[in-house]
Amino acid sequence: MYLVKQIRSVLSCLLLLSVCSINAYSKPGPLKTNKVFTSQFENVMGTSFEMKIKNVSEKQGTKAETIALQEIDRLSKILSSYDSKSEFNQFLATHNTVFKASPELIEVLSLFDNWKANTKGALNPAFEVVNQVWKKAAKTNTLPTSMELNEAINNAANIHYTINKEQGTITHLTNTPLAINTFVKSFIIEKAAKKVMDETGIPNIVMNVGGDIAVYGNETEQVAIVNPKASAINDASLTEVKIKNQFIATSGNYRRGSLIEGKWYSHIIDPRNGQPVTQVISVTVIADNATDAGALATSFNILPVEQSIELAKQYPNTAYLIITEEGAQIKSDNWDKYTTTVTPAVAPVIVPASSVKKDVWDPAYELTVNLELAQMQGPARRPFVAIWVEDKDKTPLRTISLWYNKPRWLHDLRAWYSANYGKYNVESGTINSITSATRTPGKYAIKWDGKDDKGEFVKTGNYTINIEVVREHGTYQIITQEVKVNNKENKIELTANTEVASASIEVKKKGNE
Repeated sequence: MYLVKQIRSVLSCLLLLSVCSINAYSKPGPLKTNKVFTSQFENVMGTSFEMKIKNVSEKQGTKAETIALQEIDRLSKILSSYDSKSEFNQFLATHNTVFKASPELIEVLSLFDNWKANTKGALNPAFEVVNQVWKKAAKTNTLPTSMELNEAINNAANIHYTINKEQGTITHLTNTPLAINTFVKSFIIEKAAKKVMDETGIPNIVMNVGGDIAVYGNETEQVAIVNPKASAINDASLTEVKIKNQFIATSGNYRRGSLIEGKWYSHIIDPRNGQPVTQVISVTVIADNATDAGALATSFNILPVEQSIELAKQYPNTAYLIITEEGAQIKSDNWDKYTTTVTPAVAPVIVPASSVKKDVWDPAYELTVNLELAQMQGPARRPFVAIWVEDKDKTPLRTISLWYNKPRWLHDLRAWYSANYGKYNVESGTINSITSATRTPGKYAIKWDGKDDKGEFVKTGNYTINIEVVREHGTYQIITQEVKVNNKENKIELTANTEVASASIEVKKKGNE
């Protein structure tokens, strides 16, 4: 239940659902609350889970949170490709044996059959056999051979199971590895959102699992779409959309992949030719249901753009934005009806060296705090986090990020509270959701542009970066690190602790991701 807010920055309006990141030049004033119940957890379906409900009591919100997590857990135990004890993996352990299956497993496998046909094999649960070839290649740092790939492609093309819907059974026909990913995360979150609304009667809900977002009820949600070429949660968004009673999903190759023989390869693989995708780096799809959004977002990464446009015609109520490797934006005819007016993501600032004052921060540089939160066993609430900058005299200059649930608990961040509380006015404002390719749980990058609270670039010299982390029913940790700002690239690895698995501070030129 970490209520999160963020004052809009004059440079960026990107806000993370349920994370209060202060990235603006704040005005003095008292802290205020808004009437939004929010929850954030890490390590849910291998990523982050965030929920937001407007105009409900804390009791209603807590009940909704419990129902949502229980339903996600129930469906994950049926559909997970990663849990060795899941019903899906129990089914895979059989061979030519009639398997009595749950309705959800039959529904998902039937959907995969439909999508395999609609995409001419681009979406196929047997892609896992090809994926394993590339996983082996990543471990050995050696590209797979043509023979290995051809054998995997041929195996993937076979029929691997049959379904008897009347009897509620499925039969596994091969020993080929299968994985039902793609749209299953979206499928689960849609089921959980609707169960919460059915059982509580709440009027609206927003659920976000790793960037796949369900928006149902009587409220419209503003969703920021991550710039695939950006790395930090407070980078400017690519664009923003407003949706209601719809689902939005983003898929892309910029979050996950492997470095093999010095070259980056996407985790998204075309099972028809065995090759990681390259021509598209991000796709966002808005649809009336989760399966269409998730399946189309992934398939549009695999298919040639022309084929994606043709496939989309079969789903007239969907809208899409495709970003190619060259940076071109290809959008459906109805995309603009969802977009809002925002400041677009900006290109790196190019400043002539002759115009940069030697004693002032060079605008071509930025400082990034890379933070990996320690992961608990199973779902765990996201801790409170404060990150701020002080000068050599320990005077606070800028709060880069602040995550908390309710203002009355801000004093738990005692170092930040003591130094900064009187300077900031954290008001409700607009709380946006963010859609992006799925990221690893607990890993964040937060940037500082070198400006103080007045919006002025600081002078070169020594500054202290403070990272304070407090976990509910956990420990209190703080990291302080002095950084020399002299318009040169620099990276400092920080010491881990109970709440922070790893952290680093890096000063580098913009665009050097």
